[in-house]
Amino acid sequence: MLSALLLPTGLSRRYKRAELRGCNTTSEKKRVTRNMKKPVNAVIVLLFICAATIAEGGTTSRVERNSEPTETGNGGAPPYLEILRGRDGEDGRDGRDGEDGVPGPAGQVGKDGKDGRDGRDGKDGELGEKGDPGLLGPPGPPGPSSGGVVYTRWGRTTCPNTPGTELVYAGRAGGSYYNHKGGAANYLCLPESPDYLSSTPGHPIGSPVYGAEYESGWRNASLASVNDHNVPCAVCCTTTKVMVLMLPAKTQCPPSWTLEYNGYLMTAHNNHNRATFECVDKDPETVPGSAGDVNGAQFFHTKTTCSGLPCPPYVSSKELACVVCTK
Repeated sequence: MLSALLLPTGLSRRYKRAELRGCNTTSEKKRVTRNMKKPVNAVIVLLFICAATIAEGGTTSRVERNSEPTETGNGGAPPYLEILRGRDGEDGRDGRDGEDGVPGPAGQVGKDGKDGRDGRDGKDGELGEKGDPGLLGPPGPPGPSSGGVVYTRWGRTTCPNTPGTELVYAGRAGGSYYNHKGGAANYLCLPESPDYLSSTPGHPIGSPVYGAEYESGWRNASLASVNDHNVPCAVCCTTTKVMVLMLPAKTQCPPSWTLEYNGYLMTAHNNHNRATFECVDKDPETVPGSAGDVNGAQFFHTKTTCSGLPCPPYVSSKELACVVCTK
């Protein structure tokens, strides 16, 4: 169409025929070139002829396109077509994703995985109802010692054979002279081997301590056999108890208490200086070689009266008993 506008009318028909036939003959190219009136028209004609040749390449038979290369170097195509051939175009855009295929068959079961980490501790639940008391279990072993009590067993050199009781030391009873106005009221359990802080004898003026004797030799006294003998003693400790009790006028301990020993309640004579009441064992021992009547501190039986005490159950002039208990 554009070639018809640029060329004379007489030439337009030939150019159209040349476009339909293609630029395959040299004579046609000469006739077209000879009839061009302007160089510009010749260039434009060549461009359109070549474009038409490329667009209408189907007019050339397959045999001609696939023929052996000629002197033109491209299966008979004119050389100027090689010059006008364009560059390769850019790659087209990727097509859309296809639809999902049919699911394949199930695979083999995999191996068990490793155990996961322990989860966090949950919150404490609500407190449930109180259950019934359980059965009483067997008693446990004794616990460690956490104390204990100490007492003196008067009239013996050994401690009672009760569980948890042990001897601290054995000795002999002593105290102030029976008719001295001064001195102490209590009795002492003196050890057999004393220790002294000074080796120098002290001043004769002071408060002397004497050994203690049984004074039980009259009117069929219960301990008449040991009259005027010195009184031994034993200091005992029980590691399983925390309390000790000397109970007068009784021979047995209260419930839940342990009997350590029992005997006679004794003290100083009522005409002598006052002394404490002590529980002397009912089966007394004596200090060997101490049968002489040297007095010193003394242990006398105690007797009840009906003056201020109910008779019965108390009996006038009867020797009082005693018992030492622990818990």
